[in-house]
Amino acid sequence: MQFTYYGHATFCIETAGKKLLFDPFFTGNPLAKDIDIQTIEADYILVSHGHGDHVADLVAIAKNTGALIIAMHEITQWALQQGCTNVHPLNLGGAKQFDFGKVKMAPALHSSVLPDGTYGGNPAGFVITTEEGNFYYAGDTALSMEMQLIPKYAAIDFAILPIGDNFTMGYEDACTAAAMVATKKVIGVHYDTFGYIEIDHNKAMDHFAANNIALILPPLHSNFTIH
Repeated sequence: MQFTYYGHATFCIETAGKKLLFDPFFTGNPLAKDIDIQTIEADYILVSHGHGDHVADLVAIAKNTGALIIAMHEITQWALQQGCTNVHPLNLGGAKQFDFGKVKMAPALHSSVLPDGTYGGNPAGFVITTEEGNFYYAGDTALSMEMQLIPKYAAIDFAILPIGDNFTMGYEDACTAAAMVATKKVIGVHYDTFGYIEIDHNKAMDHFAANNIALILPPLHSNFTIH
């Protein structure tokens, strides 16, 4: 799989020849300020919840690419109202097979409202199983005992977890979450974008290393292979 990180919780994973874009936040994202969203390619757009720092460019990119939006039912209905035409609604616990693999929607502990004040449904994460590997994207969430169920859905090769604290888990809780989902490899997201969520990289890396879990702080705007 190829992983590209755009800062905050926006990233793209390419698997089975398909590009999966997650939580598109370019406009207003200081870590992606030089990226022209017209250049962003996507076959699917997966949205964890409705906050502006996760859906800022959802409509524009979906219209530009024709990508299928996979998200909570309320978010897909909102997207339709904004003129998007290609959506697939899910809800917590539900799963669906797509041409790149299977997507199961997992619960997240957070909040969710769309930029115009529309109710965004429940926040969520995703368990994605593919022929190239399986991963768990937690979305914006607190540490939850329900994460212990994730290994029952799939053997997780890597987890993509928020580590910035304040609005989500910090790196200590994210390390605990990694143990719960039974993975030894974590890609950290949702950190350093704003002052509230700046972290000490060395402390985070050391904490994970002390627990025998690899923490990857991905380079910005560069592809790297993850498996």
